[in-house]
Amino acid sequence: MGTEASTVLEPLRHGLPALDAAALSGAASCALPARYEAVKNAREFTRRTLHRWSITAEFDDVALVVSELVTNAMRHGVPSSALPELEPPVRLHLMRWSARLVCAVRDPSSEAPEVTAVEDSGFGEFVDFAAESGRGLCLVDSFSDCWGWHPLAGMLPGKVVWAMFRLSSCS
Repeated sequence: MGTEASTVLEPLRHGLPALDAAALSGAASCALPARYEAVKNAREFTRRTLHRWSITAEFDDVALVVSELVTNAMRHGVPSSALPELEPPVRLHLMRWSARLVCAVRDPSSEAPEVTAVEDSGFGEFVDFAAESGRGLCLVDSFSDCWGWHPLAGMLPGKVVWAMFRLSSCS
């Protein structure tokens, strides 16, 4: 990882439970321009990377979460004035430790991600699965072991939204 990746991921490392950043066993990232095919490209990048790392059992869950995180970044994190020709505004990072995988998506917005499909029924909160949007982070929460977000500090504007998976194929 270059210095930019280390800077981008530093806030993410502080939010993870008991992970030694020095024990990182694999990392990969890709830039995603603000275009419709970005989500498909992110899934394909994830497929190739997990295959290279021999992580297959978790692929479906990870691909779903990556799709949701990238969709949210494109929909809510990229200003509508962003031109596709400019530097790609979204970046997907995949990081592997011996028994954990983290998917992190960086976007230029400093706004906190919102779970909008959760409603209070009077008997407690529930996810409105009939809603046309707003279920993405509910899916991320359901399919990953934990998730969170951090604003970026320093020269890079925006935030990182991440999800962590425990790898069943590892001891």
